[in-house]
Amino acid sequence: MKHAISISIALALSSASLAAQQPKMEHVLVSVPLHKTTAETAMPVTVLSGEELRRAASSTLGDTLSSSPGLANASFGPGVGQPVIRGQQGARVTILQNGTSSADASNLSADHAVAVETMLADSIEILRGPATLLYGGGAIGGVVNVLDNRIPTTLEEGVVTGMEYRHDTASDMDTVLIRSDIGQGRVAVHLDGLYRDWNNLDIPGLADRDDSDSTSGYIDNTDGLTKNITLGSSYHFDEGFAGVAVSHLENEYGIPASAHGHEDEEGAEDEGGVRLDVEQTRYDAALHWHDPFANLEVLRGFLTYTDYEHREIEPSGEIGTTYSNETWEGRLELVHAPLGPLHGVFGLQAKDGRFSALGEEAFIPVTDSQGLGIFLMEDLHSDSLTFEAGVRLDWDERDPEGLAKGSRDFVSFSVSGAMQWTLNDQWLFGVALSRAERAPAIEELYSNVAATGPDEWVVHAATGSIEIGDSDLDSEVSNNIDLSMHWAQSLNSLDLTIFYNDFSDYINLLNTGESVEDTPVLRYVDDGAKFYGVEVSSEFDLIPVAGGQLVLGVFGDTIRGTLKDAGDVPRLPPYRVGARLAWHSPASEWWASVVDAGAQDRPGNNEEPTRGYTRWDLGADFEVPLQRGTLTLFLELKNITDEEIRLSTSFLRDVAPEAGRSVELGMRLML
Repeated sequence: MKHAISISIALALSSASLAAQQPKMEHVLVSVPLHKTTAETAMPVTVLSGEELRRAASSTLGDTLSSSPGLANASFGPGVGQPVIRGQQGARVTILQNGTSSADASNLSADHAVAVETMLADSIEILRGPATLLYGGGAIGGVVNVLDNRIPTTLEEGVVTGMEYRHDTASDMDTVLIRSDIGQGRVAVHLDGLYRDWNNLDIPGLADRDDSDSTSGYIDNTDGLTKNITLGSSYHFDEGFAGVAVSHLENEYGIPASAHGHEDEEGAEDEGGVRLDVEQTRYDAALHWHDPFANLEVLRGFLTYTDYEHREIEPSGEIGTTYSNETWEGRLELVHAPLGPLHGVFGLQAKDGRFSALGEEAFIPVTDSQGLGIFLMEDLHSDSLTFEAGVRLDWDERDPEGLAKGSRDFVSFSVSGAMQWTLNDQWLFGVALSRAERAPAIEELYSNVAATGPDEWVVHAATGSIEIGDSDLDSEVSNNIDLSMHWAQSLNSLDLTIFYNDFSDYINLLNTGESVEDTPVLRYVDDGAKFYGVEVSSEFDLIPVAGGQLVLGVFGDTIRGTLKDAGDVPRLPPYRVGARLAWHSPASEWWASVVDAGAQDRPGNNEEPTRGYTRWDLGADFEVPLQRGTLTLFLELKNITDEEIRLSTSFLRDVAPEAGRSVELGMRLML
C-alpha cells in the first residue's frame, strides 16, 4: 500500500517541470456560499464539470464519482450506486440537489438508489471531509452537491438544445436524454427529460463465488427502467433572479436475486428476486438577490418540498413493503460586506420530514424528524495568508410512533478553522482543523427496537441480516485535521491531501457473530474510531504529437479505519493507483486508463476480504461541426481484460461482482 502511494506521488512530482500552455479556468463553487474557487479555500474539494463530467457520467451517482481520489462506489447491482467519501457512506454523506437534500431513502439501506440524475447535471461538487458547518451533521463524512440548471441561473436569448443517446453492452443499457434552455426578455425556461432501460448485467464467471448454482455470465433480476422529467423557469431582474421548478422521477429496478432472501408460506426460498418501484416528485424554489440591503452583498434562499415513495415488490408480484419520505427543507444564506478584514456568511437551515415503512420488512417505525441549524463562516485575507473559521449549532428531534420512550432531542455543535498559505503563483499549502457532531439517524436509533425479542425481529433483506438499533445512542463527535498542498503551472497541476479523523461515539453497524436461523445479527453500537489516509491527483501536459497534445493524469488514494473495541472498520475501499494518458486535438480525443486496486485484507470482524484487481479502459471522442451546432461521437471499451471486480464497499461483494468486459458508444448533439 505504502509503495503504491509513493509511486503515485513520485510520478506526479517527476512531471512538475513539464512545459504548459494556457491556464485552466477555475470553477466557482456553488456549495460554498462565499463563491470561492477550489484554489481559494482550504476545504478539500473535488469538482466534476464539462467534458470530464460527460465522460464520467454513469447511471448511478456512486459509479460516476468512483474514479476520483477519496471517492468510491457502494454498488448493489447496476440499479444502485451510493457514493463513499473517505470510507464514509449512508447517513454520514449528505447528497444535495442544487443545495438542498435529495430527500430520498438512500441513506436507510444499501439497496435504495439515490434519486438524482448525474447525466443531467452541469457539475458535481464534492466536499470531502466534514462539511457540517454548511450542511449539518449528516455531512460529517462529506457532501455531494449535484447541480443542474432546472432553475435557470443565467439569462440568454434564444434556444439552446442538447440531445444524447448512449448504449452499454454490459446490460444492454439504452439511455436517451434531451435538454432545452430558452431565454426571452427577462424570463428563462428549462426543460429536460431522461429515459433509460437495461437488462441483466453481464459479469465474468459466476455471480456468487460461494454458490455453484448461481447464474453463469450474468446476474439475474438486475434489469430496470428509469424515466425523469423536469420543468423550471426563472425571472431575472437587475440584481438577481427568482424561479421555481418541478421534477418527477420513476425508477423501477431489480435487486440481484440471491441478495434479497424471501421465503414463501411453506418456508421454501422464493425464486426470482425483489424489485423496487420508485416515484419521487420534487418542487424547488430559489431566490438569488445581490446587494438587497446595506452591508449585505448576496442573499440566497432555497425552498424544497419532496414527496418520495418506493414499493418493494416480491417475486409473487405482491407489495412487501412501502417506504415513503415526505420532506420540507428551507435554506437562507446571507453574505455580508467586509467588516474590517472579515468577510463571511450567516445561514439558517430548517428541515421537517416524515418517514414511514409499512409492510413485511417494516423494522423502522413511522418517525417524524425536525431539524434547525444556524451557522456563521468568516474569512480573513492578509497578504499571502487566508484564514477561515466558522461555527454551527443544530437542534434535531426524532419522534417515532408507538415508542413511548423513543423520542429524542439532540443539540449539536460544530466548529472549524483553516489557514491557507500562498507561497507564490504556483504553490498553495493548507491546514484545516474541525470538530463536528452528528445526531443519530432514525435507522440507527429505532431499527427493530419495538420487537420484544428474536421471534419478532424483522430481517433486513437488503443486507441479509437482522439490524438492531439503540434508542439511547449519543451524538457522534469527530475531531479532524486535513493537510493539503496544491501546485499549478498553466495546465499542469498536482494536489496532495493527508487527513486524520478521530471519532468518539462512532455509530457502527457491528456484526456480532450471532445468528437467528442462519441470519446474522448486526447491532448499532457506539465506539471510538480513527480514520487516516492520503489522496493524490495530478495532470500534466507532456509533448505535442501529430498535431495534438499528449496529457498524463496520475492519481492514488488509501484509507485505513480502526474501531477502538472491534477491530477494522468494515466496507472500506482498498488502496488504489491509477493513470490516464490522453491525446487530444481540436476535433478528437483518444485515451487509455488503468486502475490498480489492492486487496482489502482488513474487512472487519466477521466480514469477508476481497481480492485486488486491475482495470483497463480505452476510449475516444470525435467532434463533427455542423452548420448549426456540434455532433460528438464517443466510444469506450470498459474492463478490457474482463477482470472480476468485487467492491469491498458493497454489501453484495460476495453475491454480485461488477460488470465484465463491455462497450459503450453514443452520440451527443448540441444545437
